[in-house]
Amino acid sequence: MSLAKTPPAMKPGISTNQSIWRNRPFLVLFFTSTFLACGAKVYELALPLLLYDMTQSPVTMTTMKSIEFLPNLLLAMFIGVLVDRFSKKRWSQWMVFGQMVLLFSLYGLTETGHAQVIHYYIAGFLLMAFNYGFNNARVSMIKQVVPTPLLTSANARFSFMSTFIEIMGPAITGFILLLSSLHSGLLITGIAYLLAWIAISLLERTDVSVQATGGFWQEFKAGWKELLGNRPLWLITLLVIFLNATSGMYDAMIIFFAKDHLKLENSELGLVLSVAGVGGLLGSSVVAKLRRRFPIGKIMGMTILLLGLSYFLMVFASSAWVLCLSLFLTGLISTIESICIWTFRQETTPAHMIGRISGITGSIFKLGIVFSIYGSGWMTVWLGPWVVFLTAAVGNVVIFFVYRRLSLWRLG
Repeated sequence: MSLAKTPPAMKPGISTNQSIWRNRPFLVLFFTSTFLACGAKVYELALPLLLYDMTQSPVTMTTMKSIEFLPNLLLAMFIGVLVDRFSKKRWSQWMVFGQMVLLFSLYGLTETGHAQVIHYYIAGFLLMAFNYGFNNARVSMIKQVVPTPLLTSANARFSFMSTFIEIMGPAITGFILLLSSLHSGLLITGIAYLLAWIAISLLERTDVSVQATGGFWQEFKAGWKELLGNRPLWLITLLVIFLNATSGMYDAMIIFFAKDHLKLENSELGLVLSVAGVGGLLGSSVVAKLRRRFPIGKIMGMTILLLGLSYFLMVFASSAWVLCLSLFLTGLISTIESICIWTFRQETTPAHMIGRISGITGSIFKLGIVFSIYGSGWMTVWLGPWVVFLTAAVGNVVIFFVYRRLSLWRLG
């Protein structure tokens, strides 16, 4: 008997050979998400810079970045329940509208000289909370408007878009710094969110005809029951905790290693880091083809092992070329892995549960990152960055053997 649950039936009237670009609801969601991703990148860069200009304190900047991670860790599983209880279209509109109001308000406070550090902290937390609320609803809507055979392709397109915007990060930073005032970036972002809000209004209702069957906590428990009952997804979720931990160790040391050991200048570092984005773009482009040729279980298993090998390259890195190769492979392989995990989660989760499952798994995924990043810093002080890279590599190899032992390799 197959370990995976039977994927939901394909929506009537939709051919498996249909191009994803001919799916109108997908197009609306894709271009809306593009507006939002560009806007989010602007304010993610602008808020810390504005705070630094205000306080000249690097601690204030890093505190801002830390606050932006909190909504995903603390609220994601609860947001998922709310997404399942309400109209996805209406919920998305409110999430975008909330971010738009925050950005315009923060721009007004800054322009008039009334903005304080606490305003940026509160705005940063709420912006990321609303952003996650929209992304959770988007996952739910994609599940409902895209036929199952095209889910991998749909997720690949979103990954390609977000990776491309990440690559453009240095260019966006340069654009912000060219503005006559940094807080003008908030106004520009607010306008981008206004366009996204208008785009969402063009989306037809995509909600499945399932009504809330109980109170908030009953539905929260139902989400956990559904996840625990889906043994393959639950086991993968637990493994992702450790995969993210090894990935966090690798990511935390890359910039330190490049600056401290390879002595790269900031301009050189920006180019080197963009290589990972190029790998991500390639991964987004080939994952649908891989999925048609190989079972998803084997693809995920191989990505776990190959990521370990790409981390291991850094143990012997003595030049920027080895660093570039490792970053390219990591970007390529991790993108394929992430898309496969997102797709498997969508395929094996009932449509009326997808918000809760996305929220719960999203929170669990992040549990190991904070500890691994903090621990890798001390490990570097005591033993050097090579030990961190070696630990990440060995960790992935161990996870690979556990993955095989749990028979997840056989997932179809």
